[in-house]
Amino acid sequence: MDIARLLATATGLDPAAAARQYAEAGIPVFPCTAGGKRPLTTHGFHDASTDPSQVARWWARWPHANVGMPTGNASGLEVVDVDVHGAIRGFAAFERARPEGLTDHWAAFVRTPSGGIHVYFPVDPDQVQPSWQAASAGIDFRGAGGYVVVPPSVVVTGVGPSSYELISAGKSDPGPVDARALRDFLEPRPVWPVAFATAMRRGIDVARIAQWVATRGEGERNRGLFWASCRLAESGLAPDSIRAALAPAAEHAGLPAPEVAATIRSAHRAATVAAAATSVHAEEPRLTPRPSTGQVLS
Repeated sequence: MDIARLLATATGLDPAAAARQYAEAGIPVFPCTAGGKRPLTTHGFHDASTDPSQVARWWARWPHANVGMPTGNASGLEVVDVDVHGAIRGFAAFERARPEGLTDHWAAFVRTPSGGIHVYFPVDPDQVQPSWQAASAGIDFRGAGGYVVVPPSVVVTGVGPSSYELISAGKSDPGPVDARALRDFLEPRPVWPVAFATAMRRGIDVARIAQWVATRGEGERNRGLFWASCRLAESGLAPDSIRAALAPAAEHAGLPAPEVAATIRSAHRAATVAAAATSVHAEEPRLTPRPSTGQVLS
């Protein structure tokens, strides 16, 4: 499949003709809202089809619908989405990954309405790579369980309508992207201190708790950090180890460093006091009642 040529041809067509072209090439498609990305079918990208009659019915009903394409093995294509949202611009992260050999076998570049790019790669049919998001890097991966909107679709942005357009064809020998290696490069997993092994042996998944803290929204960030800090303190971690585990995640969620440090100290104190109280209660002598003699004592 020459995906670059297909995308280039589709760019000059109306949505119905482009959808028909993709389907004829064996790429399943589905309709999305005109000027947007929301699927119009009941089950979204799961309804994508290459059946000409089904595709014709959809675009007869919604003639201006954008064209959606499922990613992963369903279409034979995966997409690295380089985002541009406010201060987050994924171009720098994408360029850092190229010399590492992580993104240099692409098949096509498509400009997106936001000013970012979709980088197309052929799939490895023997490997299922789920979609993921590296928000801090401004990079998303669209694989299994994902979809993208394709040319000639138009999305209404803050500065007016803008279309998806092919801007560059890739090498003559495009190859799959190693999505896991790319994600680990963009968002390296922390190397946990030795002290964390104790917590993990007690069933505390430090990495998962840190990831949960990083995704807390405004209004629940401090409370979430406090709860997570208490959990780690209960597992025996000292304040400095808790800071190593949770401070980067909390700051990623938007909490300032001084507030993060204060919350972790407070949580550690609270967990220590609670543990001490529990210990004292457990050590209290149990009084055995004397057998009743039937006498009333005065």
